[in-house]
Amino acid sequence: MKTAFIVFLLALCLASYVLFMSVEERSPFFLLGAGYDVHITNGFTNNSSLPLVIWCSSQEQNLGGRALQEGDDFSWRVKANVWKNSLFVCTMKWDGVRKRFEAFRVHRDGHRCALFKKCFWLVKEDGFYFSGDGVKWKKDFSWS
Repeated sequence: MKTAFIVFLLALCLASYVLFMSVEERSPFFLLGAGYDVHITNGFTNNSSLPLVIWCSSQEQNLGGRALQEGDDFSWRVKANVWKNSLFVCTMKWDGVRKRFEAFRVHRDGHRCALFKKCFWLVKEDGFYFSGDGVKWKKDFSWS
């Protein structure tokens, strides 16, 4: 009985290790069917009279347009599809400048949003910042 229990524990540890390593090594297996929350926040300062206008869509879904005032958030839920090619593209317009970008691509964002299953974008005057936790931000690209 003790031997069977020890074998069971070893098998459980091995399975946990394989599962953990698969996530760490970015195995697409764990992306399949995963749900992610995507948030885009207007991070401008002193622009209350000039909203950030945003339109987002995927092949399967049109999220429509929004006008975000300073501090406003636009969010939606993405479920990675069977082909692991889930993609949401957004077009932003602010002060005569327009920028189109991939707000969510499962192969790029599935892992960097993996811990909390949340992807955060903070749009500022100097560019677009990304975070997987809403705390640590990294500038991904500029408006131009």
